[in-house]
Amino acid sequence: MIERVGSANATLLFTDTMIEDADLYRFLDEAAAALGVPITRRADGRTIWEVFSDSKFLGNNRVPLCSRILKQEVAQRWVDENCQPDSTVLYFGIDWTEEHRMTSVCRIWSGWRCESPLLWEPLADKGMADALLAALRIRRPRLYDLGASHNNCGGLCVRAGQGAFAWGLKAIPHVYAEWERHEERLRDQLGDVAILRDRTGGETRPLPLREFRERIEKAPQTIDMFEIGGCGCFVDEVEG
Repeated sequence: MIERVGSANATLLFTDTMIEDADLYRFLDEAAAALGVPITRRADGRTIWEVFSDSKFLGNNRVPLCSRILKQEVAQRWVDENCQPDSTVLYFGIDWTEEHRMTSVCRIWSGWRCESPLLWEPLADKGMADALLAALRIRRPRLYDLGASHNNCGGLCVRAGQGAFAWGLKAIPHVYAEWERHEERLRDQLGDVAILRDRTGGETRPLPLREFRERIEKAPQTIDMFEIGGCGCFVDEVEG
């Protein structure tokens, strides 16, 4: 993309949820320096937990308020204020394994021209991305080395499932503990709500992170490790 438009005509827009992994900022700075384009950082100013508290609603897989408020709306405000549809192209990092998401991208950003350089021929994949980082001597974000499927919100996500939170409890226990504390505070404020769901016995009920952790500690075989969920921040349509 930089080769096509030149660094002087490019903007690297980063919408910060305020709870990102610290190593993400290192990666952004190094990548921006290699591309010769500074990071344009914008933020609502609140964390996801403050958004949930202010909205009196705990985000979940069906209604991820954090994605809409902290990512999409922040980005759309900056684009509307600084760009013109007839002279701007919005680029997204979507590769061939998730090409279907471009349909959602174009719908969200209706009226703007949207492209993904990873879908240009020849098709690139994550292996090629890693090779490029190695050539530039840029370490990829540490969460990927720990087995994370995404690098948003410190490694966890309200859209994730039991398998993802079980990974988080093992790989990044300090982040899991923080999420557990915040969820408990929101439960005190909002009642019997939770990010996860328990579907055992044919009924669905909220499954608090504290209870989920205790269940893993006592009977890990009862956890649905195949329920991964996913982080669709910024490009997937959300309810609410």
